[in-house]
Amino acid sequence: MGYRFTDLTRACHDDWRAYIEHDFVRSLGTGTLDEGAFRHYLQQDYLFLIHFARAYALAAYKSRTLADLRQAHEGLKAIVDVELGLHVGYCREWGISEAELAALPEARATMAYTRYVLDTGNRGDLLDLHVALAPCLVGYGEIANWLNAQDSTVRGNANPFEAWIAMYEGEEFQAAMQAELAWLDARLADVTPARFDELVEVFRDATRLEIDFWQMGLDRSL
Repeated sequence: MGYRFTDLTRACHDDWRAYIEHDFVRSLGTGTLDEGAFRHYLQQDYLFLIHFARAYALAAYKSRTLADLRQAHEGLKAIVDVELGLHVGYCREWGISEAELAALPEARATMAYTRYVLDTGNRGDLLDLHVALAPCLVGYGEIANWLNAQDSTVRGNANPFEAWIAMYEGEEFQAAMQAELAWLDARLADVTPARFDELVEVFRDATRLEIDFWQMGLDRSL
């Protein structure tokens, strides 16, 4: 029997839980997160999405089959045509204009994770790239589901971050997460133990960089 995505999270259990259950996430769920910290995170997440789009363009370049090429194309279109527009609108609700977003300096945590993903994709293959991206695409969906399972999570108008939770628990994002899990499971099933160990290292590094991204938001650091 081959490997699955759950084998990656099991191999990186402590780091994965530290990411999913980070203080930033917990405070977001209870509605007690400092609004300045959330605003800083939103700004940096805009910059991350731009590099995320570049990563999907790289995935298209790395694709060897029409199915993989179509998946990369759909991902790139979703980010450029839909998600970035929604993010700009959401930032506007938090008092951040599009002009401000365009002039933002990148935080070191933003640079570290996005450049790691692009470097991993450049020096590795398509599976390396997807594994490096998985803590974001799969992780945000799992975070929304984890928050919904916590008694401490506040929903509705009482939580100023309700829209964020709703976005990632939503049908569209959850479907994208499930599609990515199916893609990963299909390809992980064929890897050797030695190759799996390489992918564990990629996944662990990417997860730790995502932890740093949450901490960057909390600390409002650049």
